[in-house]
Amino acid sequence: MNTKPDVASPTNRRDARMRSRLDLTGHVVLLTGGLGGLGRAIIERLSEHGAIVGVLDTVPEDRAELPSHPRVRYRRCDVTNAERVREAVSQSIDWLGARPTIVCCHAGVVGDAHPVETFPLQTFHTIQAVNVTGSFLVARAAAAMWREHNEPGHLIFTTSWVSDVPWPGIAPYGASKAAIKSLMRSFARELAPYRIRSNAISPGIVGVGMAKRQWDTDPDYRARAERAIPLGHLQTAESVADAFLFLCSDLASYMTGSTLVVDGGAGLFPLD
Repeated sequence: MNTKPDVASPTNRRDARMRSRLDLTGHVVLLTGGLGGLGRAIIERLSEHGAIVGVLDTVPEDRAELPSHPRVRYRRCDVTNAERVREAVSQSIDWLGARPTIVCCHAGVVGDAHPVETFPLQTFHTIQAVNVTGSFLVARAAAAMWREHNEPGHLIFTTSWVSDVPWPGIAPYGASKAAIKSLMRSFARELAPYRIRSNAISPGIVGVGMAKRQWDTDPDYRARAERAIPLGHLQTAESVADAFLFLCSDLASYMTGSTLVVDGGAGLFPLD
């Protein structure tokens, strides 16, 4: 009896077409803030689907721990420094071998939680500088590069469900993510005639970093987070990476000015 799968079956052909549309071979993706828990998952997902991934972060080159993949490159860069950002983007051929086709403005900080009326001003400024100014500088440099060479491009910003549903203690972070969402739409509106698209991904409460530590150690936080997530559990970094893969792929080729919400339903209703 012949037990080999029918490679010509409709299901197999459909699966093959889907895999081909998720193939990022030929794409060069520049990702800021790639050394965090989310960033590593994104790097792994994009590189395993064929993309060359250039990572920008503030860790020195000799201490940067990257996924061991031959298509992953690293360069130290502070996204709040306009000149360093311009150099990292404009010199991409030198350290990536090609100009990026996709630029992900992902770098961001949250800061410690404080009541809104006593939130430290310096922490507020730091959050806005990294999240908003950093995203703007990177996106601006990428857009200028693509315009100069008359090439299409795709900007992907990382916002958050708290841009629409405030979470107690992190008001400046929520404000920064709302600003990023607005920036994304402005880039999309102004650059569409030049074949440059702009979209955003809006994750929920992801089980990495500070959120995971609080979930594991703070019963009050965990109870509040469980109440805020209709699906009832923390989001995985891999689910966010899958959303990045979709937006980077041909499956999202007609999207611009859109926010892809992947938050487990956290944005469906007010927390309280």
